[in-house]
Amino acid sequence: MDQQKRLWRAQPGFQLLTKFFQINWFYVVLICGLAGVGYMALFSAGGGSAKSFAHPQIVRFAFGLVMMVFVAFVSPRFLRRLAIPIYLLSIVLLVLVLHMGHVGKGAERWIMIAGIQFQPSEFAKVALVLMLASWFHRVSHEKMGNPLYLIPPAIMTLLPVALILKEPNLGTAVITALIAAAMFFVAGMRLWQIIILAVPLPFLGGFVYNHLHDYQKARIDTFIHPENDPLGAGYNIIQSKIALGSGGMWGEGYLRGSQGQLNFLPEKQTDFIFTMIGEEWGYVGAIAVMALLACLSIGGVLMSIRCRNQFSRLLALGIAIDFFMYCAVNLSMVMGVIPVGGVPLPLISYGGSAMLTMMFGFGLLLSSWVHRDERERVD
Repeated sequence: MDQQKRLWRAQPGFQLLTKFFQINWFYVVLICGLAGVGYMALFSAGGGSAKSFAHPQIVRFAFGLVMMVFVAFVSPRFLRRLAIPIYLLSIVLLVLVLHMGHVGKGAERWIMIAGIQFQPSEFAKVALVLMLASWFHRVSHEKMGNPLYLIPPAIMTLLPVALILKEPNLGTAVITALIAAAMFFVAGMRLWQIIILAVPLPFLGGFVYNHLHDYQKARIDTFIHPENDPLGAGYNIIQSKIALGSGGMWGEGYLRGSQGQLNFLPEKQTDFIFTMIGEEWGYVGAIAVMALLACLSIGGVLMSIRCRNQFSRLLALGIAIDFFMYCAVNLSMVMGVIPVGGVPLPLISYGGSAMLTMMFGFGLLLSSWVHRDERERVD
């Protein structure tokens, strides 16, 4: 009887069924809830019509949901083997976008693949997380004290960051660098190493600023004094603050936001989608959405802690940090806390590249959770 049970459990169908029930379905429900918020917001951004933004976005989400569950079944052992090919593919795509990319709003960020417009910088962030998790999995905590072991992952990070800056896409480049820095720290980077790296940052910041495009410098200058050009560079952030303020405690009502519905609010379906939510749903609605975003971020961190091997732990944590950075930068941007950088709000802002790469990332996170009991070495 025991022999028959073992044979039965060894069957691929039984293993797939086991993995299906091991998926954190509560986390999946939270993801679907956030996508639902995005559908409602994009329906409003389309003037009460789903045709423009909401319908295409929900179709992408449905495809991404299937992809996410499929990736969750994949073993971390196999994902580790794919780390280098996926990373190299992301670098090739970033190089291609500089030579044959589609130009939009002064930046060359998109390429056409099989008739679909795709933004490689979004994919590059997830590919870097996968690559760094694979590298640090092989390096023990003791070896992390040797700076020589940090040179390869530093090069792995600087290469996509430099290519993304070249597009130019300052917001995504900064997020990519911050995600990598967080993974370095969690992997066991020493405090003295962090201090040494932090010393030249002010000088590096000055160097980067001097080599920014004029419109990027204008964003930073506008962040400091938006009132100096209220109808030009300062228009976006001024209108965003007006819309957020007009929402009050309970909001102006769904489909009744004055700034959004009268088209005073720029990029209301992408970068400033949260501003529409704040205007129509008020302070209470905005806090509720932020709480949902926080639950997904914290949930990802908690799942990473439960993983027994370093690769799965770092992979899950990297995806959770990626999601958190998306949210933190976008929310800070629309509230005027940081300069406007063209960073979408995940699963809410309109856009296929960000949606699908984030769902792929969630699939990697769920894979780490499904296989969390695998031992320390995932060879």
